Amino acid sequence: MCYEPSFKCCTFAREMEKYFIIDFDSTFTQVEALDELARISLRKNPNREHIYKQIEDFTNAAMEGKLSFTESLASRVKLVQANRDHLKQLITHLKKKVSPSFSRNSNFFKQHQDNVYIVSGGFKEFITPVVTDYFIKKENIYANTFVFDENDNIIGYDTENPLSKEGGKVKLLKQMNLQGEIFGIGDGYSDFQLKESGLIKKFFAFTENIERKSVAEKADHITPSLDEFLYINKLPRAISYPKNRIKCLVVGDVGEEAIEQMRKEGYNIRMEASIEDEHLQEAGVLLCDAEHQPSAEQLMNTQRLKVIGCFGRVASRRLSEAACENGIIIFDDPKNNPRNVDFIPKRVIAFMNEGKTHMSCNFPWLQPPGNKSAHRMIHIHTNVPGILAQINEVYARHNINIVGEFLVTNPQIGYVITDVNAGYRKQVLDELKAIDHTIKFRLLY
Repeated sequence: MCYEPSFKCCTFAREMEKYFIIDFDSTFTQVEALDELARISLRKNPNREHIYKQIEDFTNAAMEGKLSFTESLASRVKLVQANRDHLKQLITHLKKKVSPSFSRNSNFFKQHQDNVYIVSGGFKEFITPVVTDYFIKKENIYANTFVFDENDNIIGYDTENPLSKEGGKVKLLKQMNLQGEIFGIGDGYSDFQLKESGLIKKFFAFTENIERKSVAEKADHITPSLDEFLYINKLPRAISYPKNRIKCLVVGDVGEEAIEQMRKEGYNIRMEASIEDEHLQEAGVLLCDAEHQPSAEQLMNTQRLKVIGCFGRVASRRLSEAACENGIIIFDDPKNNPRNVDFIPKRVIAFMNEGKTHMSCNFPWLQPPGNKSAHRMIHIHTNVPGILAQINEVYARHNINIVGEFLVTNPQIGYVITDVNAGYRKQVLDELKAIDHTIKFRLLY
């Protein structure tokens, strides 16, 4: 008896083609394009605010499943009163409104351009110029199309297109007949319908721009960013770890503007009245003021904390040194400094995104140039001789090409950033972490 067929079956399952069905409005872009088109076309209309509200209500009713998509679309297009010139202005606007996590993950679209599909109830006239900048093929864009009169005014749309009708995405996907595992990403009820129909393996409710509870409750997974989707599916991504999984602990008098900057970056914000051990141990980022700072002893027990942004002066030299010993960078600033609101979050974000330590009060300063074509490793270690040689020996032994390398030190620590070509095994990361005198190591992107 031969058992080979069952082995082949398993192999086929592993190699099954994957397809990604992605919505456009409030997913690929931060906005609803028809709503934005109305703001352009009705700019001089004295009743514009009332019409904007009507269009927005029709949009939300359809996205939440309270109104049929057919009714919503017809009503919105009628109210917009736009022409081709308005569409040109809209396209310029939409290119600036691509969702941040989509914008930084263009490499994913480049590598999977045969398998990424934009399926939207929006219109090709404004979708195609935006998404093709991200390596998405024109033939993989499915959307409605406008009908124009002889003066280039929009007078309707192609009503024969399945995407103009209720349940249109389901009808279209049946026609496409994709063979493999299909994943859907979107913010609206029409996206969830793909899962409800059984046509896709998993539906990911995209909440970076808006969270519709009626949709999120039915999703297989809530993804606050594209980074999260790529992370859990082990797909190429711009950052190694999704920011929504990193807790930003906020304690004391921290301005709302600063908190909002961290929130826009995608961090999981947690507000507390005091710095308790249990909260500090879960945090990757701490924002605090001069009156609310951790003790040196508390920092000894934090494994996840990477950076402290203090709105005021650091309480003591001992605290600064304890942070340094544990690989935790601190940025501080006088409480009444006019630049304070922007200064701290910008420094924190630059460190978390690029490894920049400039203006830190306890780390040696480094401003490495960006290098998105390589992977960036950060190695923090006790300042003893020979560590850089050991780091480079690991790369050499695994035949890894170093694109750029930067080392700065102070009396306590050495801080090394190494940019390397992709294509290494996880074993390399484990070996770098295991080097003697390593304090912290992380793959930044």
